[in-house]
Amino acid sequence: MLPSSNPLPYSAGGHHSPKASKRLELKNTFQSVKSQISGRRYACLTFTVFLQILIIYSITRESPPPPSQTAVQRQRFESVETDSTALVDEDCRFGRVFVYDLPPLFNKELLDNCHELDPWSSRCNAVSNGGFGPPATGLDGIVPVNLTPAWFWTDMYAAEVIYHERMKEYKCRTLNQDKATAFYIPFYAGLAVGKYLWFNYTSKDRDYHAAAMLDWVKNQNPWRRSNGSDHFIMLGRLTWDFRRLTDADTEWGTKFIYMPLMKNVLRLSVERNKWDELEISVPYPTAFHPRSESDIRQWQNFILHRPRRRLFSFVGATRKKIQNDFRGILMSYCKRETTTCRVVDCSETRCYDGAPAILDAFLDSDFCLQPKGDGYTRRSTFDCMLTGSIPVFFWRGSFENQFQWHLPHDATSYSAFIDRDAVRNDTAIIRRVLERFSREDVNRMRATIAEFLPAVLYSRFGIHGNTDAFEVTMDSVLRRFMFQ
Repeated sequence: MLPSSNPLPYSAGGHHSPKASKRLELKNTFQSVKSQISGRRYACLTFTVFLQILIIYSITRESPPPPSQTAVQRQRFESVETDSTALVDEDCRFGRVFVYDLPPLFNKELLDNCHELDPWSSRCNAVSNGGFGPPATGLDGIVPVNLTPAWFWTDMYAAEVIYHERMKEYKCRTLNQDKATAFYIPFYAGLAVGKYLWFNYTSKDRDYHAAAMLDWVKNQNPWRRSNGSDHFIMLGRLTWDFRRLTDADTEWGTKFIYMPLMKNVLRLSVERNKWDELEISVPYPTAFHPRSESDIRQWQNFILHRPRRRLFSFVGATRKKIQNDFRGILMSYCKRETTTCRVVDCSETRCYDGAPAILDAFLDSDFCLQPKGDGYTRRSTFDCMLTGSIPVFFWRGSFENQFQWHLPHDATSYSAFIDRDAVRNDTAIIRRVLERFSREDVNRMRATIAEFLPAVLYSRFGIHGNTDAFEVTMDSVLRRFMFQ
């Protein structure tokens, strides 16, 4: 047993400082202990005490100050971006896209003031929910119940918002300008000009947002390096709305495409000018936005096996102000062909954003008649193919040189063509031509549509294992810039 420690007397002849006294006290204690235990036990005790002192010193030493919250966020983001880059190199073999952070005037403020975008009614529903619009209702008995959450009343001109939302989460996006192959300008040009297309607005009103955006982007370093030749933009409206030829206030649209700074910029649009090599058409948004591969497979199976009672259908409205209106010809013919044609008269029925009446008619028909719309193409064509109905075109411009990245090059594999002049001479030719297709022909064409359908639909965040319309577009954009 170790002895208890006794107070150590100071020497009679002098005084010691407190520190000196403590050293002396420790020295005498160690000597006392050493004298009473063996050398081996003393060495073990000494090591134990030294180890405890070392541990206490390590715990109590001053720690460096924690990094600031901003530094932590930056480190975390850089780590995520580095990890992501390593993971998606194979998927992003054509490069990455940089998304400009535009002033709010060119996108966010347009959404915030959505009630002002249209002179007749609010556009807030149309641009809500990331461009998908409000959840669809009234689909009971038309689409499978478990798929209804994937349906929205999506506006035909909402692609500007949809593409921007998808770009924010795009797997091949980079925040480093020096690593980018392409530069995306998220300007909502169609929304910006929409309110100025009617009434007493001037050409300057229609050009204001576009001119201001170009004035901003021309001062960005990537633009200065390339003069815009590696930049692209999504135009939500038909190309013709951006091609005003003069500055006359009475002329339709904006001259955005013809502004000098736009001469090198690649443009995506729901309808392209076939003579413009810098313009690419992409699918109109439909009402179905699959959430998973399971949604897609179930819908494909549904449209392939659904019974259809009509040979063909027509959905539209006549344009009485247009002499010898072709839509009016189709409408009159279909209303007479009650056993073979199902008609939805949009002057009497709600016919926008993929309404239930449209879906029901197309799902019930083998073919759907697709005349020109405001341009050569129509949103209705994609609503038609969504249901597995086979589009019947009357203008070659409705399919030739359009949607080349998304649809088969051989249009006869998924559609029929009847010249409009032949129909004007004899409307009965429609039924005669369509009845020539055998059941095997119809099933084969429908199967082709079901196969490419995922490539013309817009999902919210992309679906693993499936390439949707957005991803088809982006792969093609990046490939084009990489090899230009």
